[in-house]
Formats: sequence, structure tokens, C-alpha cells
Amino acid sequence: MDFSTFDFHPHVAAGVKAAGFITPTPIQEQAIPPVMRGQDVMGLAQTGTGKTAAFALPILHRLMQGGRRHVRALVIAPTRELAEQIHEAIGTLGSNTGLRSVTVYGGVGYNPQVDKLKRGAEIVVACPGRLLDHISQGTIDLSHLEVLVLDEADHMFDMGFFPDIRRILKHLPQKRQTLLFSATMPQEIRHLANDILNEPVTLQMGASAPAVTVSHALYPVAQHLKTPLLIELLRHTDTESVLIFTRTKHRAKRLGEQLVKTGYRATSLQGNLSQARRQAAMNGFRNGTFQILVATDIAARGIDVSQISHVINYDIPGTTDAYIHRIGRTGRAARSGDAYTLVTGEDTAMVRDIEHVLGGPIERRTVDGFDYKASAPQKDTEFNRPPRQYTPARKNGGSKQPGKPRGNTYQPKTAQAKKTAARWAGAK
Repeated sequence: MDFSTFDFHPHVAAGVKAAGFITPTPIQEQAIPPVMRGQDVMGLAQTGTGKTAAFALPILHRLMQGGRRHVRALVIAPTRELAEQIHEAIGTLGSNTGLRSVTVYGGVGYNPQVDKLKRGAEIVVACPGRLLDHISQGTIDLSHLEVLVLDEADHMFDMGFFPDIRRILKHLPQKRQTLLFSATMPQEIRHLANDILNEPVTLQMGASAPAVTVSHALYPVAQHLKTPLLIELLRHTDTESVLIFTRTKHRAKRLGEQLVKTGYRATSLQGNLSQARRQAAMNGFRNGTFQILVATDIAARGIDVSQISHVINYDIPGTTDAYIHRIGRTGRAARSGDAYTLVTGEDTAMVRDIEHVLGGPIERRTVDGFDYKASAPQKDTEFNRPPRQYTPARKNGGSKQPGKPRGNTYQPKTAQAKKTAARWAGAK
């Protein structure tokens, strides 16, 4: 079948053609008809399956009839990146409709969002926290809402957003269409679905299994040799666009910096960056300015780059669901991809769980010529912050800088203070 089967409004059909869509994906083929009929839908689909268009197209079709400049559709997403991705998709698909979409999320100015809402929009794509701010300040009117979409509900639960979602629901009209999409369906999300969905159509598109277009490999290595091995692995691999996952924001930042020093076009995406810098990193990765993006799990939600050839887990994820989400960033749109994971002896249990999900053992690989027996430094400082300089507290006009007395210098009184001062004195 092709998209003409859905009989969209001509202006929506023009957006489909402009986007280059020809054949719907399985989730689009199954979700679009019930959404167009106004039914509630619970869709289970892994990343990269096209679920954004599965709800965006029928929403645009619906909004072609009825009033304008009122918020009639609300899409709630867990991260700023995903909110922007959905907003951009709506803008492309609805380019001929005259319908307006506005994003609402934190980390950017509040007043510009208020101004856009005042000018009128039919669709709002929001993150929960900032949306609640607008609700509490009365700067958004949701009384005309007809459709609610909760996208990546499992990740909203992981990030602790469910209390916010419950509060938001109290401000929405009871009579509405509700669509819930998730890659996995833990018990908590089933409870939420039972509470907010009315006789939903349930669609499951292999949500708990990774894409079959992805091949997997493990690279056993000592913790202190991860970065050297990663660099060697990149040198020996024919890569197009590489997404590397780390466990912490600090590690993502430092690893990105080290890859740049090695000569790679790399950047990092992590929660400490401003929204402008996060967007610049994302855009640069999409357009090829950066070949490598180092990211944390939370920051990486919303990365929709079809040409990613490799996902590398610098740190193994903490759950099998997280592994599925990570590797789902490659092997998209029926293209093949590779997922590499650097593992240490402490990762045995998680490797076993991942292999259980995959249905078999993952190939173990080594990099030719790499020295796996290199000793660890006396103290592993690879990702440590620079040590702070100890400055004794001043007393009675004491010295501002240690070792340069002015008047009465500081003398530690307590046993703990004496130990601290002695330790720092010995380090000089």
C-alpha cells in the first residue's frame, strides 16, 4: 500500500509528498486508520519505526476542520531534543496546511514561548516541567484540546515525569482522543494506560526486541584502557556517522574533548549544555559537520539521524531496555548498522541479560595490534576533575594565600582540620 490509501486532506497529502514518503512503515500502516477514526491508541514500537508520522499525519488531517489559533493537539515528550524533532516533523508534513506548531520546554527563555502562544497555535509539543509552568501561570489555554499524545512514555517514567503527567491530565478536557506510544510497556505504564485510555486499539510492533538490521559485538577490555581501545577501534572501522554512549555527563564531555584532540570531528551532547549548544551539536551531527557524537542516554533521546552507521557503548547500559533504545539509533529505515559495546569484568551479568534478549551469544572481538596488557596508571585520572587548591580559612586577618602570612596565620584546631592541613602540606 502507499499513503494515498489513507485519503488525507489534499494539503496534508501535499506534505507527505514533499517529505518523500511513499510506503508507510508497519506502525504507520496500523496506527493511522484508528487515529483518523478518533479512537484511542496504545502503540508499542521501537525507535526508528516512524511513529511520529503515525500520529502527526492523522492529527494534521483532523485539524484541517475546525477552529484555528486554539491549542487543539498536545504532544508531550520527555526531552527537548525529541520535542524539537516532533515539531520539525509536524512543520514538514504540515507545510501546506497553515497549521501552527509551538514547542514548550525548559532551558530556554519563558517569555518568547508566551508570545508564540498568544499569537495562536493549534499544536503544542511540550516537555512536562515547562508545560506545568505555563499552566500554573495561565499562559496556555488547553480548554479546546481535542488530542493528547504521550510519546516515549517509558522514558518519561524513567525520568520521573509521571507525577507531572498526572498533574497535567487534571487540566485537560475529559472528552478527548488520547494516543500513547512507548518502546516498552512496564507495569507502571500499563496502569497509566488503563487510567487515561478509553477502549484503546493496541498495536505492538516488536517493541521489546532490537532491530534485526543491527549486528552486535562485544570488545572486552580493562576499564583504564577503554579510551585507547575506542580510538584504535575507530581507526580500524569504516564509519560514516558514530554515536557513542557514556554513563555520565562529565565522561561524555571529557571523551568528546579527547576525540577532538585525536583529530576526529567530534562533539558531545549532555545535560549541562545550554539548549543553544545542544541544538548546535545535534544539527552539526545531522549535517555531517561532526562525524562523532558522544552522548548520555537522556540527552540522546530525540536523535533521529538515519545515516548513523555505528553505535558504540563506551559504558554498558544499566538495563536491557536501555540497550535496545541505544542501538535503535542505528539500523534505521531498513539500513544496516553496527552496535559495539566495550565491556569489563564487572559487566558480566548485564551482558548475560542482553544476550538473553537477543536470543543468543554476542560475538567477542579484539583489535589487532592493541596492547591489552598495558598497566593501569598509579591513579586512574582519565575522567577525574582537576584537584581543588586547598586554601586554609582566614582568622584574625590571616593570609589570603597559604604560605604568605599576614598578621596571625590560620592554625587548625580540630583533629580533622589538622589531618586535612597535614595532607595538603605533604602534597606540595
